[in-house]
Amino acid sequence: MFNKILTSIFLIFIAISCAILFILALTIWLVTLPFDKKKKILHLYTCAWGSLYIRVFPSWKVHIIDRKNFKNDKTYIVVSNHQSQLDILLAFNLFKHYKWVSKAAIFKLPFIGWNMYLNRYVRLVRGDKESIKEMFKVSEERLQEGSSVYFFPEGTRSPDGKVKIFKPGAFAIAHKMKLPILPIAISGTSEALPKYTMKYIANGNFYLKVLEEIPYDAFSSLSVEETAEMVRKIISDNVEELVKLKELKK
Repeated sequence: MFNKILTSIFLIFIAISCAILFILALTIWLVTLPFDKKKKILHLYTCAWGSLYIRVFPSWKVHIIDRKNFKNDKTYIVVSNHQSQLDILLAFNLFKHYKWVSKAAIFKLPFIGWNMYLNRYVRLVRGDKESIKEMFKVSEERLQEGSSVYFFPEGTRSPDGKVKIFKPGAFAIAHKMKLPILPIAISGTSEALPKYTMKYIANGNFYLKVLEEIPYDAFSSLSVEETAEMVRKIISDNVEELVKLKELKK
């Protein structure tokens, strides 16, 4: 019963705060429009907005590991595993510049989706060939301008926290543009907000570990599929290590 009340309060808080925070986002967008093409300032504001919802619970602890591996002066294909709706909020705690690749349906949400448009994030309709083609085009444009692009190559959230097979899209772009891949391992969010539910668990330790970048030379001789599997294995091994770390802290 308490959990249902807490969830309801949290959802009401999100609805009210989103309306207010979007007005501030629109103001920032208008003020910075003449000089901030990459929307770096707006994205940093969005990081603060998004991270607010994961830090509002005192019992939710955020652990960002090796943030220094995400270099400010480099452009990456960023890829991570995907456990929960909370992963996006957790990644905002990096306060690093990137563009999300996200489901087109999210862009239709009031305030949150409108802010995604303002940030020039990348839309994708799963299974739609034209949308996938457009996603490739827009992602390449964002990368060419110097914005890293963040992918969840599993395509959807893992129901059990285990890292699933990676789809090839992000890795095809990495090969084509000869860009480094930045792997990120996420753990703990699937327990706090499991897939197919809006039932929030009060306590939670969320881990995000930025791994060392994989330079193009390290995978240039591999196929796209081999590259995807190599990166999946690296992330999966680190997710397992994060699970062990979380168990030790209990």
